Amino acid sequence: MEDIFERLTSLLLSKNSSLSYARARTWVELLWEDFEATYAKAGRDYQGKEMTEKVVWQWLENYGSRLHEFAGRNPKYSHLLEDENDLTH
Repeated sequence: MEDIFERLTSLLLSKNSSLSYARARTWVELLWEDFEATYAKAGRDYQGKEMTEKVVWQWLENYGSRLHEFAGRNPKYSHLLEDENDLTH
């Protein structure tokens, strides 16, 4: 799993220079967990980590460059951008 999260985090960092490594990694893990939880709640059979990776990869490709904008407007996720002391990559 660590390799998958590293690949996805690298993809997000390549799409969005506004995020630190720590913030990008948090987003990857959040999107991963959210997809799997939503999929399970819908009563779908688990398709494996390959399917989850594929979906999260697509989300990052499509929305990664604007992910920080979404978080800033959504109180549920705004805490992900509060730490001004975060190091950027």
